[in-house]
Amino acid sequence: MHPNCSSEQHAALSAYARGAMEFCWRLAVMVPLTFPTIAYAQDASAPPPPTAQSIPATQSIPATQANSPPEPTITPSLEAASFAAAFEGAVEPLAAQLVDIDPLMPVDAVNLDSFEPPRGARVIRSLGLGVASYYGRRFHGRLTANGERFDMNAMTAAHKTLPFGTYVRVINPVNGRMVTVRINDRGPFIQGREIDLSRGAAERIGMIQSGHLRVQLDIVAP
Repeated sequence: MHPNCSSEQHAALSAYARGAMEFCWRLAVMVPLTFPTIAYAQDASAPPPPTAQSIPATQSIPATQANSPPEPTITPSLEAASFAAAFEGAVEPLAAQLVDIDPLMPVDAVNLDSFEPPRGARVIRSLGLGVASYYGRRFHGRLTANGERFDMNAMTAAHKTLPFGTYVRVINPVNGRMVTVRINDRGPFIQGREIDLSRGAAERIGMIQSGHLRVQLDIVAP
């Protein structure tokens, strides 16, 4: 929808467009069947066109003047004129509402000047709030529960129950920073903690100094 156009204004414009189409259709049907009245304008003060008798034998009549009839004046049919007048009278009160409205724009159109596309990954399921911790150098290079080598700088995490390969978005509610990690290990095995981040992921959301933090967890699409 146009940013300056309400649904009522758009409905009025649609009615206006339909009326205009009907008017054009009626004229297209009416004009071939209703022949206009052709009246030849005669100016009493103008001299009559020259004839062969009024022109000396030594002077010739121009071909265009001799063969062309007088310019006709076309008078529209009464029915077409009355219909046009009635149509204009019906639309005139809507003129103030139809300013800056595009008749070709659908009602549910999105204004790209003000539309802000969704940011971040698509959330599949929210896990709510939980305490996150991290592990790093001491486990770097060791095998994880799914058989990979643990890389403390990679965006991975350990969770007790989520399937391997699940992507989880972790949001720090204190500073608003977030990171998306892939589950490739099991843990943490400390009471009250929900997820164990790699050191690299913990740095992304600013929780290195605190060591653990209450965060928002969401399962997201890859």
